[in-house]
Amino acid sequence: MASIEERGSHGRWKILVLFADSRSPIRLCVATTHRPNHNNLFSSILFTQQSFLWLFIIISLHSYPSILHFLLHHPTSLIIIMSFRGLSRPNASSGMGVADHSKTTFMELKQKKVHRYVIFKVDEKKREVVVEKTGGPAESYDDFAASLPENDCRYAVFDFDFVTSENCQKSKIFFIAWSPSTSRIRAKMLYATTKDRLRRELDGVHYEIQATDPTEMDLEVLRERAH
Repeated sequence: MASIEERGSHGRWKILVLFADSRSPIRLCVATTHRPNHNNLFSSILFTQQSFLWLFIIISLHSYPSILHFLLHHPTSLIIIMSFRGLSRPNASSGMGVADHSKTTFMELKQKKVHRYVIFKVDEKKREVVVEKTGGPAESYDDFAASLPENDCRYAVFDFDFVTSENCQKSKIFFIAWSPSTSRIRAKMLYATTKDRLRRELDGVHYEIQATDPTEMDLEVLRERAH
């Protein structure tokens, strides 16, 4: 971790920069800012799980044109909180639960085959993951993909039917974490920190896909994974 501290005409500001190798035990980093009497300010980070160097990008809700402009006009301390594999408590990052209806709806898809797909969303008022939409057995994958919001995050499960090379009919359940690049940073962080909590409740999922655009979760991707 590197620390840079400067004094200027706008006061003192401090930046903490963390570099982590992909083999590091660090699973997630959350950044936040604080300045007295400026409770409406918020900054967060973007991170990639597989890159050699994790990149943290500071962003303001007020969409300042540059990080430098933000720092100069709002002296701030950037605090980086690390969560380590094996040390973090279940759901400690987001505090979100999973609604009972979400669990039973998944079991209906898994055992009774009454749904082709289920789309979940995080309800911040209820502080839990709830069912937003279900699709009937006759609905297609295109119907499912069209039901995902273009600019917001969601979770989904899809019951994928296919025929093997031995001409056997099979099905696999896919869990999809939908986090489009155009969604808000706050939403990306919320869904990233809640995902594991939901996944623990979905016993029976065969494959997981994390997608930031439709090409990362199209039907061919599912076929390749299932085979």
